[in-house]
Amino acid sequence: DRFVLLQWEVSYLTLFPEEKWLEVQKNLLEFRRSDPSAWNHVRVIISNAAEVAPDKQGRILVPASLQAAAELSGTVLLSGNLDRVELWDPAKYAETVQAQTGDLNKFAHQLFG
Repeated sequence: DRFVLLQWEVSYLTLFPEEKWLEVQKNLLEFRRSDPSAWNHVRVIISNAAEVAPDKQGRILVPASLQAAAELSGTVLLSGNLDRVELWDPAKYAETVQAQTGDLNKFAHQLFG
């Protein structure tokens, strides 16, 4: 299995399965083609990407540059997000995601009935 790990938002890292990453690459190419000012944005995004593969125990090595960028050290929270996995510092996740969720019951009832 092949995955691509990158930071595209400041607070966390995103781990894309190969199939989803191919879709993201198409979007990046289209973005670059349609907007000449996008070239440098695409360069920055791609420069923060690293191909990773799980070892026999299912672990991946997170490059030091990405660990530092997302301020990961020690325990890392993995959060599945439909078509990708996010890697968070647990305290940052609590303050960024959990603290800003608002009325989850209302949202859940809209989704699940």
